[in-house]
Amino acid sequence: MDEAVKKTALRMIPYGLYVLTSANEQGEVAAATVNWVTQTAFKPPLVVVGVKADSGAHEIIKQSGHFALNVLGKGQSGLAFAFFKPAERDGHTVNGEHFHLGVSGAPLLDSAAATIECRLTQSVENGDHSVFIGEVIDASVKETPAGRADDVTLTLKDLGEKVFYGG
Repeated sequence: MDEAVKKTALRMIPYGLYVLTSANEQGEVAAATVNWVTQTAFKPPLVVVGVKADSGAHEIIKQSGHFALNVLGKGQSGLAFAFFKPAERDGHTVNGEHFHLGVSGAPLLDSAAATIECRLTQSVENGDHSVFIGEVIDASVKETPAGRADDVTLTLKDLGEKVFYGG
């Protein structure tokens, strides 16, 4: 296989940007920018997310059994970059962003365009990322979009020509 061609082909997959959050019973908070996310079922509503196996988020999600996806909107690229680094909690902020706890106990960013809370139902651990499958137990939208809902979602390409994932 031609490595350059493989990398280019995999980078053609479009990605939205989300901040994945979770918290355990000890109050430790995980928060990380992720982009391997998709809905996989309607009944029950299921989503999957790819999580780096050696990350703090991976461990906290496994401990707590829940996670939230904080959907980033256009113009929120600063939030995406803020969570490319390890999460630091200070009261009700993480990496400087205010949050409140959702029904699952996961931190929900106050500034997120939407939030999706999930109960972890299964994990597939293979390779350098695990796939977590979560049943949607709650969701919120900050402001109902005027057009297509996915038109307001921040995407990886919105971060500029030098930011890639995949390959």
